[in-house]
Amino acid sequence: MDEMNGRDAANAPEAGAPDMPVYEEALRPALSRRARAWLFVRDLFRMRADRSSQRVLLVGAFFMVLFATLVGRLSWLAMHPKAPGEFHGGTTVAAARPDILDRNGIVLATDIKTVSVFAEPRNIIDADEATELLTAVLPDLDAKDLRDKLSTNKGFAWVKRQITPRQQAEVHRLGIPGIGFVPENKRVYPNGPIGAHVLGFANVDNEGIAGIEKYMDNQGLKALAGYGFARSADDLEPVRLSLDLRATAAARDELIKGVAHFRAKAAATLILDVNTGEVISLVSLPDYDPNNPVDALQADRINRMIVGVFEMGSTFKALTVAMALDSGKANINSTYDARSALRYGRFTIKDFHGKNRVLNVPEVFIYSSNIGTARMALQQGVTAHKAFLRKLGQLDRMRTEMPESSAPLLPPNWGELNTITISYGHGLAVAPLQAAAAVGALSNGGQFITPTFLKRPEQEARADAPQVIKPETSEAMRFVMRLNAERGYARKADVPGYFIGGKTGTAEKVINGRYAKNKNFTTFMTVLPSDDPKYLFLTVYDEPQAAPETYGQTTAAWNAGVTTGKIMARVAPLLGLPPRFEEPVNPFPTMARLGAWGIH
Repeated sequence: MDEMNGRDAANAPEAGAPDMPVYEEALRPALSRRARAWLFVRDLFRMRADRSSQRVLLVGAFFMVLFATLVGRLSWLAMHPKAPGEFHGGTTVAAARPDILDRNGIVLATDIKTVSVFAEPRNIIDADEATELLTAVLPDLDAKDLRDKLSTNKGFAWVKRQITPRQQAEVHRLGIPGIGFVPENKRVYPNGPIGAHVLGFANVDNEGIAGIEKYMDNQGLKALAGYGFARSADDLEPVRLSLDLRATAAARDELIKGVAHFRAKAAATLILDVNTGEVISLVSLPDYDPNNPVDALQADRINRMIVGVFEMGSTFKALTVAMALDSGKANINSTYDARSALRYGRFTIKDFHGKNRVLNVPEVFIYSSNIGTARMALQQGVTAHKAFLRKLGQLDRMRTEMPESSAPLLPPNWGELNTITISYGHGLAVAPLQAAAAVGALSNGGQFITPTFLKRPEQEARADAPQVIKPETSEAMRFVMRLNAERGYARKADVPGYFIGGKTGTAEKVINGRYAKNKNFTTFMTVLPSDDPKYLFLTVYDEPQAAPETYGQTTAAWNAGVTTGKIMARVAPLLGLPPRFEEPVNPFPTMARLGAWGIH
């Protein structure tokens, strides 16, 4: 015990000697930077009271760095989202899409559940045997391509997308290691080609490629899928279109018959609600089946109502007459000299069936006088003419929900000669839908309502619609269109009980920079009922041929007019418009007060 006490005493510091920490503090200035750092870290983790605040700071700094790292990673993931079904290094599974409904709630497009076959090539024991077995069950697979996929060391490869339940059962029975299934969504269109040019279609990954399907992706559906909010169609609100499936099916049926009868290269038809701008029906032939859209990208499958631009012929005379009346430089009783051809430089403007006399405004319209409308346009001048057409949406690309559209083709140097020819529908090519929107404004009281493919009420449609002509001018246009259905070229489309009003248009097609005398683009546009318009019907034919009953004629009244009449007769009752067999009383009061020519 005394020896142990002696050893402890020998190891104890001498009296008056400084303790070790104080001694090290005295030596710190003489130490190297690395040594001082090591001493600092060592002291920091000793349980010394004077180092507690530094320990707290260090631990706090560590957690701040950790938190910042996590936030940064989450931010990166938000900016580079994976699809909800993404797996195996970036392969995505088709996300869900909302149902698309017509205006009455009928399903136009929906998702069904299906499965796809995938492989993990690195886990395939015998690629040749697997290829032989799989191609026996799935005979449409390319054996060489499949063998090449299965012979790699990759972790994932598609074998076949969207197979049937029977095929799934057969593949499952093969029991091949490294072959599996993943559930997917497949887009289906229950009505086949009806409404195809409006709906568009989705690809195998359920991404919108055209039409409303692509519009939905552009409106944020693709982003929702990327963030995982579109795993099921039940998560998404259905999209309700303005289309009426019944009306579209009936219009398509009549147009198919018309194309066959008149041996036309192509055709299209449209029904537009003039008070809401809703597209009730749109058919463009030839069309395609969005369930198997292999033909959709062929050149002749374009949507001729929106993507195609054409010279609309004499239907443009409605715009010219409206411009003259609305300007105040003419009234319904004004007259224009059509006794002889109008000469402008080396060009001569003639009438197709000239009356060779002075014509009043209604006569200019119902006899479709090129000379009369040319004089109206010259009366306004080039600047006023361009301004009026721009106001009615004819000089700019029309924007709707459809991602596909075309800009009108304008003359590069617009002068008086251009104003003359454009007044009767030559020299300016527009999409038929935008021409229909302009005539809709002429008939609905004077408001230009941009067309829409989504259902909307009239109050909403008119809220922001500009007034482009006076209501009195609109009444005058309804009057002359009705007069044309009674006495003019629109008689072939008149449907008893519907008090229609309309205008035909025939334009020679431009082939290699020149007008082709034997190739016409024909148009018929009508509103019903003309005393209180609800719908506008438009039919166009591309290169219709003469039929036995047309006496060799290929102008619009003989083909587009006849087809439009048949479509109206079938569709009007479906749209809730029963026929009226008594003439409306005083349908055009202003025209009656002015004593307009042709008023009853």
